[in-house]
Amino acid sequence: MGVWMAGQANAAPVIIKRKKKVISGGHHGGAWKVAYADFVTAMMAFFMLMWLLSATTEQQRRGLSDYFSPTVPLSRISGGGDGAFGGDSLMSEDTQAQNGTGASAQSPSDQRQARGDSTAEGETAASEEERLAEVQKALMARSGESMTMERLLRHVVTRVTDEGLVIELFDLEQARLFEGETATPTKTLRDLSLVLADVLQATRNPLAVGAHVHSYPLMMRDNPVWPLSAARAQAGRELLRGHGVQDNRFARVTGFADRKPLTPDPSVIRNNRLEVILLRTNR
Repeated sequence: MGVWMAGQANAAPVIIKRKKKVISGGHHGGAWKVAYADFVTAMMAFFMLMWLLSATTEQQRRGLSDYFSPTVPLSRISGGGDGAFGGDSLMSEDTQAQNGTGASAQSPSDQRQARGDSTAEGETAASEEERLAEVQKALMARSGESMTMERLLRHVVTRVTDEGLVIELFDLEQARLFEGETATPTKTLRDLSLVLADVLQATRNPLAVGAHVHSYPLMMRDNPVWPLSAARAQAGRELLRGHGVQDNRFARVTGFADRKPLTPDPSVIRNNRLEVILLRTNR
């Protein structure tokens, strides 16, 4: 009995292994993550493409196209960069002579000129901006000539827009441009028009004259905003003509009534103003 128990005590332990069965179909892997990442990447590339199309010029898009083309050195299309060649390829018209019967950028055909397909277009736009800036600077520089000129130019603000250089003459409480509610110019406006005509005669751009007035009470039977603004616009044109501005330079003369107020309260006299626009010639 003791021998049997001693032998049993020395017996090796029994180890039972249980294998975990994996049921097929319970796990599909990470393939869907890869597909989703590809989708997000494609959408990002799509939105970047749309942004580039809307934020770049035609010349820049041609430059991008040339950059990714394997035949850039053989292409005669200009690049969009600003490096050593100013964005032009090695075969640029400015660097090497070319053969052929077609029109070039420096000698465009009538059809290309009609489309504005010329390198001179950018130069014209740049010179136009410089000309408008020079007129703006020349006008505002007059304020340093005398105290009288400085008081006059308190009525003037200028801004450059897509249409051209807008020169705005407006009423002040203590100094009006017209007598009362009429289209009769005051001495202030006559003096201002003389200064303005002197500056404008240094240019050849067409002109537009517009007049705005403040609003009147709605209960008025005969609201004068339309005839008054039209008469004041004509009076502004006549003043400039009287000071030497040629009549054929006026492209339009418009009365805007009280439709474009500058202040939250449209009845404020600050809305009484004349706008003389030096129009762009490249539009």
